Amino acid sequence: MATTSDLSRGCFIKFNGELCQVTEYQHRTPGNLRAFYQVNMKVIRTGKQIENRFRAGEEVELVRVETRPLQYLYKDGDHMVCMDNETFEQIYVPENLFGNSIKLLKEGINVEVAFESELPIFASPPSKVDLQITYVEPAVAGNTATNTLKPATMETGATVMVPLFIEDGEMIRVDTSTGAYVERVK
Repeated sequence: MATTSDLSRGCFIKFNGELCQVTEYQHRTPGNLRAFYQVNMKVIRTGKQIENRFRAGEEVELVRVETRPLQYLYKDGDHMVCMDNETFEQIYVPENLFGNSIKLLKEGINVEVAFESELPIFASPPSKVDLQITYVEPAVAGNTATNTLKPATMETGATVMVPLFIEDGEMIRVDTSTGAYVERVK
């Protein structure tokens, strides 16, 4: 067993029977009271944010989690089939682990998947992806000076708001955490 002093941002612990990832922690010593750790955690199964106060020196159950880079191959039902780049083993990862960024993933892209004893528990796409636009309304002459956005359909089927000067067939960079346009790819 580990103690609260072993906690760090990003580590995984078992709390109330749930696997949680520590998102933020702070050691506090209020005046003449006992020290404690204020810990914000994300429940892996539900994605819910919880907060707890641990006494200094209290035992916590740290969970060993292995993170591996995998290559996304294709979608099969409600799973994403990914391949281990070293062993070429195909692994089925539930698509809900990717969250909203699932719409921006295309075949062949590398993703990070965390495993607890060979069970995928957490997945994250790259921070930015390059996608080609398949359809966007043409820009009207003289209307490109403003900071207005228009919807564009990407090669993955996702819709991204882009500036008016973007045209069909262009490659753009998209932030996977927000789904927002970043820049043109040259």
